[in-house]
Order: sequence, then structure tokens, then C-alpha cells
Amino acid sequence: MKAATYRGPSDVRIEEHPTPEIEEPTDAVIRVTHTAICGSDLWFYRGQEDYEEGAPVGHEPMGIVEEVGKDVRYVEPGDRVFAGFAISCGECEFCRKGLHTACPNGGFWDGPGVGGAQAEKLRVPQANGTLVRVPDRYADDEDTLEALLPLTDVMGTGHHAAVCADVEAGDTAVVIGDGAVGLCAVLASKRLGAERVIAVGHHEDRLELAKEFGATETVSSRGEEAIEEIEELTYGGANHVLECVGAESSLETAATVARPGGSIGYVGVPHVEDPAFLEPLFFSNASFTGGPAPTRAYAEELMEDVLQGTLDPSPIFTKTVDLDGIPEGYEAMDEREAIKVMVNLDE
Repeated sequence: MKAATYRGPSDVRIEEHPTPEIEEPTDAVIRVTHTAICGSDLWFYRGQEDYEEGAPVGHEPMGIVEEVGKDVRYVEPGDRVFAGFAISCGECEFCRKGLHTACPNGGFWDGPGVGGAQAEKLRVPQANGTLVRVPDRYADDEDTLEALLPLTDVMGTGHHAAVCADVEAGDTAVVIGDGAVGLCAVLASKRLGAERVIAVGHHEDRLELAKEFGATETVSSRGEEAIEEIEELTYGGANHVLECVGAESSLETAATVARPGGSIGYVGVPHVEDPAFLEPLFFSNASFTGGPAPTRAYAEELMEDVLQGTLDPSPIFTKTVDLDGIPEGYEAMDEREAIKVMVNLDE
């Protein structure tokens, strides 16, 4: 089968890989119909994160079940399914607590012995706990599928940022980052009832989409100027800050604008050299909570809203490619020509 493969910085190629098969009784094999390129993929693409040469890539799968192991109970061949970026058993201590990304029986796509989701087919370990079944009546509705695809990562991650920042009805939330996760965090904050959502970013087109998603104000300045503007808008600081980038500068901004006693939900993978941003958090007694989003924990509640038409994160996909177009998709995201790229293998 064909699969996207990492060959070095700025070099993702479509290559032949062995077709996956059932290896364990808890496995399933799916034919991938939709997947995506993630902003976090750009870390290795830009050479800013170690990645094994020749390894498959991608972690946002949606597809059709082709085969299941004898212990798989919740899906069967022919079912439309999707999965979060983490593999999880659904039964251990951490899965029961909603921390599926800490599952000791799981792992991550493109990890040892597991393929990447930017491929024609994918072996799914721990299928009972990992796969989410799409109701049959929506299984072939392309608009619905495109709205569900962000639940594999960015919509669940944006929701996790809002949950960790304790966003509730009537609150003011500050969302730092205008990538796909930040935009989904705007959606999530509005979904949880925030009265004001201030979106902070550097790209006017993305901030316009943030407004369409429910942002009441936007901030496009940088550094100290951005901090001053946020503090003016929030009368001295925000009780609910969502950090959706992971860069040192965005973490510093989040720490500075958090009001004493406030909450920061951070979901951007941290890439920092100097952890000095932690000092103001300590002295202001602000909470700093987050990590890799347990998207599986949120999948059903978010899917329910998508299916009833009250949640649609699909506008984050501003470019669509087929499997052979994945290298072009990486280039588009690297050059900020696309917010997020959808890969439609059925086109």
C-alpha cells in the first residue's frame, strides 16, 4: 500500500509500505478514507523535532473497517469509524478517568510497530477503546464526515484547552494561537458558554475565521504590544487563558495575561528553552493545566453536536488533497498557505 513517509526535513514522500494485517485479537484494520495534516506535524517537517527517517506519518484517521480480531466487540467490517491521535484500551485506570493519552496499553500512531494515518490502510491496536463508530445514517454524508474529521485531534484538543482553563457560561476567554487548534478552541469556548472570546494571532484571514467561529474581539499585535492590548481588553488580565501553540513566546504571553488565581489550559506541545514563564504563574497562584488532549474522552459529546448541526469545525480545512498530494499539503501548511489540509483518499 501507499503511505506518506518521512525522509528528512521538508521531505515527505509517498512510498510503498507493507499492507497492515491483524496481529492481535484486539486489532482492527481500516481502509482510510479521510485524514489530515496537523500543525504538530510541522515540527518534524521543519527539522525542529527528531523523527525516524523512513517512518510513516499522520495521526488523524477516519475510514471503513475492513477486518477485526476475534476480541473486537464494538465495531465490525463495513462500519464507518474515526479515531483520536492516541491509541487507548478504554478499560484501564487512566482510560476510566478520561486520560486516554496516558493509557499504558496504548500509544500513538506512527509509533513503534504502528503505522501512520496518512496511508491507504491502517492497523488499529486496541480497537475496542480506540475506534469511534459513526452512526450509519451519517456514514456516507460527506459534509458530516468533514465536520467529524477534526474530532480526531484539533477539535478535541481545542475543547481540552477550554476544559482545562475552566471556561464556563458567562466567562471571558483569551485564546492564544490562530492555527487549527486555536480556532477550534474559540469554537469550544463558545460551546461552553463564554460570553467573550478574545482570539490572539498574527494572520488576519485566520482571525476573520475566528470571528465566524464566535470570537468577539481579536488581537493581531505581537510581544509586549499584544500583552498590553489583551490586558486592556480584560481590565488587567483574564481568568481563562487557552494556550494553543506551545512556542516559548505564546507561553510567556499566556503566563503574563493570566489574572492572579486564573487558569491556563495549555495544549500546544511545549518547545521551550527557558522555562522562565513559570515564575509569574507561581507568584500569581494561577493554575497551569493541560497536556495531550484525551480526544477519545470527548468524542461522543462532540460528535452529538456535529450530528445535530450545532458544531461544525470543518472550515479549518482550507485545502484538500488526495494521497499523492500530501507532500504538496505539507508545503502549503509550512508556508502558511493553508490553515489545515484535509486528505481525501476517496477523491
